[in-house]
Amino acid sequence: MSYDHASVDLCAEFIACRSQLRDAATRILGCRQRAEDVIQDAYFKIADVTAANDIRQPVAFIFQVVRNLAIDRHRRMSMESFFFVDGEEGLQICSGAATPESSTISRQTLTQVVIALSALPARTRRAFELHRLDGRTQREVAEELGVSTTLVNFMIRDAMECCREVIS
Repeated sequence: MSYDHASVDLCAEFIACRSQLRDAATRILGCRQRAEDVIQDAYFKIADVTAANDIRQPVAFIFQVVRNLAIDRHRRMSMESFFFVDGEEGLQICSGAATPESSTISRQTLTQVVIALSALPARTRRAFELHRLDGRTQREVAEELGVSTTLVNFMIRDAMECCREVIS
């Protein structure tokens, strides 16, 4: 593998601030080991950058690469935990047919979730509805509400937390 001047400089910058990069990824992922995986992936991405890419702020660029990879990893983990459960949890499933009792419990839970969401600030509730119910991306929600995507992420997280508290 051959490295040109730009990628060698980026790699040197990366190595110089590796611990700060790991700390930034850890804050997003909440796990130092997962952050180490992200740092490794980021290094390979940084090493592939060519001189044709005129990077004016190499440290900011490197931090953005790590941040994006950490967010992607966090989203993927969230999605996987939502769709996939432990093998033993699946053993508790009896049948696909809903009983009157389970239907009533589901309706009651849904009612509690609706009440909890209605207690949220209107903008937070709207961000949640646009993202989770209408299927819009966080960027689209941010544009519609006139806020940053980071704020949208926090609003959706707060609404999800609200729902989890009601369901638990």
